[in-house]
Amino acid sequence: MLTVTAASLAGGQGKTTSCFFLARALASRGYRVLMVDADPQSSLTLYLGHEVEPNQPTLLEVLKKQVAVEDGIYESSYKNLWLIPSDDALEAIQDYLSSIAMGELALRRRLKEVSDLFDVCIVDSPPQRSQICLTSVVAADELLIPAEASSKGLHSLVRTLQLVDELKAVEAFSGSILGILPFRDRWFGRTQAKRSSVSIQDMREVGQGIRVFHSINESERYKQAIDR
Repeated sequence: MLTVTAASLAGGQGKTTSCFFLARALASRGYRVLMVDADPQSSLTLYLGHEVEPNQPTLLEVLKKQVAVEDGIYESSYKNLWLIPSDDALEAIQDYLSSIAMGELALRRRLKEVSDLFDVCIVDSPPQRSQICLTSVVAADELLIPAEASSKGLHSLVRTLQLVDELKAVEAFSGSILGILPFRDRWFGRTQAKRSSVSIQDMREVGQGIRVFHSINESERYKQAIDR
């Protein structure tokens, strides 16, 4: 199973949207895809239309080893797509991960238990530098970094790359960076907004050889697609 984590150390960078559509694209091609909502805001869980019922296992219980990993996995309404959901109770995992040895490896170790059941796992990480963010990044074989085509997005990219370098320095992250995905690229007709153009060029320079994917334009269409 290949694990891809979407990570950006700022909100509004397109992490959840990227995870959602990447997972659906892979699932539509016949891959068995497991999605992990590692953000207490639980936007990915909402996108998939999953409602966490009382006493229903979520990522919190999976990480704390209170349930078998399989018991925290739910089939979605999309063919070939499953979810480990979250809700705001996931905030409680921060202290737990800080208190155990090698807490940053918690998600990677748990996902390994179901690696034979899926082709791809896609993890949506929180926008804050936190224990759940660290364990999400460390779990990745490939890291996707969505970043808004703006000064805020560029700053988020710089901070995220710094985090990756720090994790590599202590041999906690052994994966690679899949690429940078510019998000909310603004166009006026056939003319790209200067802010977007400059930001994307700066991303290429900051990335120092990291692949920069074709940008996702600012549009209401993807929002409408999520609501379908």
